[in-house]
Amino acid sequence: MRIGDLAARAGVSVRSVRYYEEQGLLTSVRSPSGQRHYTDHEVDRVAFIQRLYTAGLSSRTIAELLPCVDAPSLENADAAMQRMAQERDRLSAHIDELIRTRDSLDRLMAVSAEHRTRLRPGSGGLEQGDALDMLCHREAVEGAQPDQVPAQ
Repeated sequence: MRIGDLAARAGVSVRSVRYYEEQGLLTSVRSPSGQRHYTDHEVDRVAFIQRLYTAGLSSRTIAELLPCVDAPSLENADAAMQRMAQERDRLSAHIDELIRTRDSLDRLMAVSAEHRTRLRPGSGGLEQGDALDMLCHREAVEGAQPDQVPAQ
């Protein structure tokens, strides 16, 4: 089948199929005129590649996992499991960092909410520079409670 047929059957763009081939994830046979031709098996392979991308894996990691599919063996299966575990650990570390970043933003929002209440009429107001002073002092930001952040 030609590239457009593969893309349609697999539910991806022609550009995606070309990209998978450029990355070494997919192979084709070229006709004398240079057109790519694929087998029915490639439809399933593209679906598998899509699942791996959906799981957050890079094309480099996917290329490392494909031997498990191409040449099933206990050794390849173990290598694939180890590689997926490494990716899971990487994602977990990234999630932890995102949580720390979100918590820091929540603390800044709590301090900003306090600043906002001091801007209301009758609250005594703020002097020029008070807002920056309030947001820049680490103790105020770190001591702020995220649950003090007003709902948006």
